[in-house]
Amino acid sequence: MWRPRWTRAASRTSTWGPRPGCAGTSPSRPHGTTERREHTHTMRTAAVIGTGLIGTSIALALSARGVSVHLRDRDQATVRTASALGAGTEEAPDGPVELAVVAAPPAHVGRTLAQVQAEGLAHSYLDVASVKGGPGRELAELGCDLSRYVGSHPMAGKERSGPLAASPDLFEGRPWVLTPTRETSTDTLNLALELVALCRAVPVVMDAAEHDRAVALVSHTPHLLASMVAARLEHAADSAVRLAGQGVRDVTRIAASEPAMWIDILAANAGPVADVLADLAEDLQRTVGALRELQSADEDKRRDGVSGIEDVLRRGNAGRARIPGKHGTAPARYEVVAVLIGDRPGELARVFADAGRAGVNIEDVRIEHSTGQRAGLVQLMVAPAVATSLASALVERGWNVRS
Repeated sequence: MWRPRWTRAASRTSTWGPRPGCAGTSPSRPHGTTERREHTHTMRTAAVIGTGLIGTSIALALSARGVSVHLRDRDQATVRTASALGAGTEEAPDGPVELAVVAAPPAHVGRTLAQVQAEGLAHSYLDVASVKGGPGRELAELGCDLSRYVGSHPMAGKERSGPLAASPDLFEGRPWVLTPTRETSTDTLNLALELVALCRAVPVVMDAAEHDRAVALVSHTPHLLASMVAARLEHAADSAVRLAGQGVRDVTRIAASEPAMWIDILAANAGPVADVLADLAEDLQRTVGALRELQSADEDKRRDGVSGIEDVLRRGNAGRARIPGKHGTAPARYEVVAVLIGDRPGELARVFADAGRAGVNIEDVRIEHSTGQRAGLVQLMVAPAVATSLASALVERGWNVRS
């Protein structure tokens, strides 16, 4: 949880001591200038402010690739935990680092970044908040040096929070949005791109407002909808909840996330999320009407009801088909080979190994656990041309393949 007070290593005060305002500059060069970099330059030093899931994961990735990372958080306990995990040092740097990464909630990004920029903590600054418009406007209002700042948002996360949930490969292969402005210097943008590369993510450059509308549609609204569906289960009869299968598990998975964190995110992007929900509300109202018509004794109304339900289902098919497939390519159609396995150590590895011996590449996998039994149904998604041969090979090796 984001706490109300900063702490710092007691042995160092020169570069970490708080100074109000945002008029300060890096001690190494004049205000408003940029430092020339060689294209072959590799980042050597960084600071990560905020040692939760995202900040610690970034620090772990940078440390693993030889970058000297200095950690900072208002909760010194999370700094110690992140440091113990190998994410970096609690010590303050001797001078300005190359890049400071602010990993704070959207509402705290502006003043946190203003503070560390005033201190001259780094040559360039970047934040990783999931909303970009608000922090950018706040920094401009504070009179910060926007040439040395770029907004960013790594599109990765977990239901769990805190440094213990962090992983150095959290961002691998994931989109990482950068939102540079006209003021952003080339050096700062290059450092941001280097950070993305070191974290093994894929850079995507967008306008801040476009980003906020996009994440409202593909991230923030889906989270609210997952929570709304999950909320229906809170007081449902036990007999109904016991029937929950993979469908409801998939829909409600992200509803397990930390509410306080999501309140910060939604408050910072409330307008775009409300716009998407308003459109969904219209769809929902039409769908409710169509379902009511399906109950009608009037044949014409029932026909209208069928048409309305078919329309929303077909539009859902079309929208789902636009989500990028494996490695960001066009979605592919896979066949499912379902295998019943016991809930014992090594069973999943064994079925994967047997698929490998059959010369079949598993494109995706899902596991549906049986209710009341120590078994599960593993759904192996493979290319249609090899589905039959894989099923036969697994049966020969003693697996219970379900048709």
